[in-house]
Amino acid sequence: MSELVKNLVLRPDISKPKWDQSTFEGRAKHFFAITNPLNLFYGGNQLDDFKKIVEDYRKGSVPNDLTLSQLWKAKHVVDSAFHPSTGEKMFMVGRMSAQVPMNMAITGGMLTFYKSPMAVIFWQWLNQSFNAVVNYTNRSGDGGSVSQLLVSYCAATGGALTAALGLNSMVKKAPPLVGRLVPFVAVCVANAINIPMMRRGELTDGIDILDENGQVIGQSPGVAKSAISQVVVSRVFMATPTFAFIPIVVNALEKRPYFKANPKMFLPLQTILCGLVLSVSTPVGCALFPQLTPVTFDQIEPELAQKLKNLPNPPKQLYCNKGL
Repeated sequence: MSELVKNLVLRPDISKPKWDQSTFEGRAKHFFAITNPLNLFYGGNQLDDFKKIVEDYRKGSVPNDLTLSQLWKAKHVVDSAFHPSTGEKMFMVGRMSAQVPMNMAITGGMLTFYKSPMAVIFWQWLNQSFNAVVNYTNRSGDGGSVSQLLVSYCAATGGALTAALGLNSMVKKAPPLVGRLVPFVAVCVANAINIPMMRRGELTDGIDILDENGQVIGQSPGVAKSAISQVVVSRVFMATPTFAFIPIVVNALEKRPYFKANPKMFLPLQTILCGLVLSVSTPVGCALFPQLTPVTFDQIEPELAQKLKNLPNPPKQLYCNKGL
């Protein structure tokens, strides 16, 4: 039987993830819970009920029949559906729990219709539009975020289309497998453009540096470069299994008599394969690096390091939130 929260002397601290975030395993478990597509099936009233459980618990009000598993379930659903800063219910398509089903459909289309220029334009535009919705939904809320989104959206879409259309024209006479890998290159190019442009303010003004208590004690442009690079690597890692592995599988299957006679089967096949792979690669990619990344004094600018060391109670450990 599950333990009742009411009877526990030491109640869990739900301001932190359930699992140890200093280990890859703990981070992976956390993101498997947050990106779970089943979280999308909870209706508005159910989400409000989960939110009430979490808010009441934080105020010290615990129902007599609330179990630990119910508490953590409520916390994970709330984290996946409500904005962490504003507390507002997020647009469904932009939630982390929508990443797998949405990317499953879009990636399946990009992998299937990669030859026609019009199809390339449509699917790359759709992919970057979805990324823009995700970025807007999960924005920090600062004043420049919307304008940054529009600029990065246009730049990423342009970069992806240039890469996809340009490479397609170059590999027309190459083996089919080479052509199937073109969408992967385009997605990598788009990520390399989109993420730094969305966060270009951090590259100039610096990313927030936190102390052991989570208090902002400075900003560092140098650490911002490292954090943004980690996010780009994570995004590329998430895309690699679908865009690099599935084309190899499909390239082998298209030589089989059944698929030669039924080429329309490639769309549902690739879409299903994308869903299976993304259900693992998405949370694993998010877990590659700690969300709250440790920062050393050597990584920050000398002026800031000296300023922090001269504080009455200088911090022993620094952190930054690398973002997603």
